[in-house]
Amino acid sequence: LLTVEEAERYADIFKVLADPARLQLLSRLAAEECEPMSVTELAQGSGLSQPTVSHHLKRLTEAGLLERVRTGRTVTHQVCSAPFADLRTVLQMD
Repeated sequence: LLTVEEAERYADIFKVLADPARLQLLSRLAAEECEPMSVTELAQGSGLSQPTVSHHLKRLTEAGLLERVRTGRTVTHQVCSAPFADLRTVLQMD
């Protein structure tokens, strides 16, 4: 049974995931074996502009679903697996 705080936290995550563009970006990151990717790499082939991709990545990062890593001048994003393990647990129905 979820507490009120847990339910609110998971609802916020589901709100972030409810956007098709964010799901596509997340799917692409996961398909690449969760290897870090830059905004430029994610924008290529997505049909989205770099500013739009940056916006969606920011929302996913704020929700704790992605990690932003800066190496020198390069910024990459990668999937954080822990929140998804939590979501799987919440969604299991017996």
